[in-house]
Amino acid sequence: MVFLKNLKELSFLIYGLGITGNSVLNFFKKNNIKNYKVWDDKNKYLYKSKRPNNLDDELANVDHIVLSPGVSLQNSKNRKKLIKYRNKIITDLDLAFLFKSFYKSIVVTGTNGKSTTCKIINHLLNKNKFNSLIGGNIGTPVLSLKSSKKNFLVIEASSFQLAYSKFLKPDYAMILNITNDHLDWHGTIKNYINSKFKIFTNQNQNQYSFINKKLKLNFHKRNLKSKLLIPEAQKYKKIKFKIKNSYLSLNINDENMSFVYSLSRVLKINVKNFINALNSFQGLPHRYEIFLKKKNCIFINDSKATSFQATKYALQSTKNIYWIVGGLPKKNDKINVRDLKKNIIKSYIIGNHINFFKKDLQSQIKICVTKNLKNSIKEILKDIKSYKKKQNIILFSPAAASFDQFLNFERRGEEFKRLTKIYAGKSI
Repeated sequence: MVFLKNLKELSFLIYGLGITGNSVLNFFKKNNIKNYKVWDDKNKYLYKSKRPNNLDDELANVDHIVLSPGVSLQNSKNRKKLIKYRNKIITDLDLAFLFKSFYKSIVVTGTNGKSTTCKIINHLLNKNKFNSLIGGNIGTPVLSLKSSKKNFLVIEASSFQLAYSKFLKPDYAMILNITNDHLDWHGTIKNYINSKFKIFTNQNQNQYSFINKKLKLNFHKRNLKSKLLIPEAQKYKKIKFKIKNSYLSLNINDENMSFVYSLSRVLKINVKNFINALNSFQGLPHRYEIFLKKKNCIFINDSKATSFQATKYALQSTKNIYWIVGGLPKKNDKINVRDLKKNIIKSYIIGNHINFFKKDLQSQIKICVTKNLKNSIKEILKDIKSYKKKQNIILFSPAAASFDQFLNFERRGEEFKRLTKIYAGKSI
C-alpha cells in the first residue's frame, strides 16, 4: 500500500476528462492531493486554471500520467508524445490499488459476459455477508465508490484500462474468454491479449488466477506466480439443476457461471448458500434479456452483443430464431453460422453496413434486408404467421456496435423493446 502522504509528494497529469477522468479529479480533491494538472484533447476549456501551458513540458516533468480508458495510443492526436512517456502512464485502477481502501479485490475481464459475471459475484458475496461493492467499467468508476477496509471490491476491468495499468494486484483475478474485439483501439490481437493478461502480472503466490482452459498455455508461458485455477463447466452443471432461476437456466451462462462457482469454492461458500443466492439474481438489461412472452413468441433483447462471438452464444441457446443482426462491424470480425443454421429460421439485416452482413450471410441462411428495427419487427411478425412454429424466438443480437444508428447499445436495446411492445401488441 502507498500511503496518502506518498501520493501527495508526487505530481500527476489527468489525461482525458470523461467519467473516469473526473473521478480521478474528485479523488484528488477529496484527498487533498494538489500537485496535478488536467488535459483533454477535445475540450481545452475544461478546468482551464489546471491546464498546463505546454503539454510537452508537462509530460516530461510529471511523475505520472493518469490516462482515461477512452484515450488510445493508436488514435490520439498526441499519440507520439504519449508513447514517448508511456512508462509514466497509469490508470484510475492503479490509484485505487495504490491507495487500497478496501479489504479484498476481485477483478474480472474478458471479451464477453464480464458485466453479468461481476453482477452475479457481487450479488453472491452480499447474500453471504461479504460486504461487497462493484465498480469499474460496469458503471461507477472505482475511485467514486465509497469503499472501506471492510469491503470486498468487485471490479470489471476493460482491456482499455488494463493496457496501461501498472499497480493492479487483485486477490482474485479472472479472464473469462478472449476473442477478436477492440482491434481498432489496440492495433493487434497480440496487444489485446497482452492487455488482458496484465490482470495477473503483479499477483503473488497467495493470490488466485482463474482462466478459461484455452488460455492455460498462454498463462504458463508468462511465468506468473499466482495460484492458477481453471473452472470446469461440468462441475457447475452438476449443481445447476438445483438453481430455480429462469435466467441462469440458460446454457448461454454456463461457462461464465463455472468461474463464479469456482470462486465460491475458494471463498468457502457452501453449495446450499450458493444456490440460494443465485435464485434471487436478476439478469442485466440488454444481455439476453427475455422481456416479453406472448402466445407462442418470446422476444429477447441482446443488444450488448457487439461482436459475432457474443451473438454466437445467443444463437447456440435455442431454436426457431428470427434473428435481427447488423450495425457497425468490429474489425476483422467474420459472421459464420454454418454450424448454427439449423437454429435460425431467417435473419433480418439492419444498419448502415448492410453489404458486410449480406455478403457473409446470404450463402448460409435466409436473409431479409430491413434496414431498421421497425421494419424488422413488422417483417418478423408477418413471417411468424407463415412458418407456423409452436414456439418462435425473436432475437435481437446485432453482432455489431451500435454507433452507426444509435448513441450506444443501451439506446438501441430500449428502442427494440419499445417498438416490439407497440407492434407485437397489435399483431399477436
